[in-house]
Amino acid sequence: MPVNIPDTLPAIEALKQENIFVIDTTRASHQDIRPLRLAVLNLMPVKVTTETDLIRLLSNTPLQLEIDLVMVGGHTPKNTSEKHMRSFYFDFSQIKHKKYDGLIVTGAPVEQLEYEDVTYWDELVEILDWSRTNVQSSLFICWASMAALYHYYGVPKHPLNQKMFGVFHHTASDPLLPIFRGFDDEFHVPHSRHTEIRKEDVAKVPDLDVIAESEEAGVYMVKDKANRRFFVTGHSEYAPNTLDGEYKRDLAKGAPIEMPKHYYKKNDPSKPPVVRWRGHANLFFQNWLNYYVYQETPYDIENIR
Repeated sequence: MPVNIPDTLPAIEALKQENIFVIDTTRASHQDIRPLRLAVLNLMPVKVTTETDLIRLLSNTPLQLEIDLVMVGGHTPKNTSEKHMRSFYFDFSQIKHKKYDGLIVTGAPVEQLEYEDVTYWDELVEILDWSRTNVQSSLFICWASMAALYHYYGVPKHPLNQKMFGVFHHTASDPLLPIFRGFDDEFHVPHSRHTEIRKEDVAKVPDLDVIAESEEAGVYMVKDKANRRFFVTGHSEYAPNTLDGEYKRDLAKGAPIEMPKHYYKKNDPSKPPVVRWRGHANLFFQNWLNYYVYQETPYDIENIR
């Protein structure tokens, strides 16, 4: 089944060219089925890229999805047009009365700031608190995972001496968990961050478990024992050339940046990247939607508590 997204969202044409199954709102309205309702709080600067990356993965499921793109009201994006934001995004104030089967909160390029210094921190805290009773299952990515762990449980983030940048192999602590169904013994995930969550800090919180990690990249996935919150520090949603774009952008700026590890063919940035994470990414999103959203959410969405 396809993802149901607004008729004119730019991601539609890009994904159709990749043979990804999407339908627009007009066509979906004629199907007699209760779709899953997802909210995506997109905190990334280039909104269209992140929309496309996430919808590409969310579409790989037999479930029909309705997606509301959400923005924080106290922040004006610099890299996405005002017209695009007006056309496709809701302020949180417009959707806070709704219930959602799932919530995804993306990363944001603010990880080197203290949480309380982020301009939209207060609104993000409001959204996190709202999700406790209005969302069945939440997925937090990169900076959002650290921010949510800090707000909900007081887990601190720690600065890294060098940016964690590249594609790293990971293992699951319990391969029998449904989130890992179909995974290989080792799986790859891109990372791009200046801070980390440490296992010993998570271990102090009885309600949390580290369920996947990497010898090089550290903690990757944390979940709560109620299976309603997943916190991932990497970017399984990244497209093949995303790290390449970040690397060459920073080089052009003269910013201190090392070549992404385990990414380019033969570690040569003049050669294309080797995509090692696509299978994991598709399984991860499919498993989250199936086992932790669809299988757990009540049919009457208003019964989410």
